[in-house]
Amino acid sequence: METYNKIMRFFWLGMAIASFVIITYFCIVQGYKTWVYYYVFTFISLLMFLMKTWMMRRMKHHLKYLEEQQNNAD
Repeated sequence: METYNKIMRFFWLGMAIASFVIITYFCIVQGYKTWVYYYVFTFISLLMFLMKTWMMRRMKHHLKYLEEQQNNAD
């Protein structure tokens, strides 16, 4: 599961970077007014990356806490 989480974390980062580059290119080529609204997808992808990173860190701390509780119970 840890490998899947790492892959998905970098997937969302890649999506954020790719969408930013592509949308910026189309803004320059076809006009800012048409494509500016698509930056929402970049923002959402970046939020997903940050959420995934935060949740992975939170889960690591929680598993460490559970391990400590298990060791204290023995």
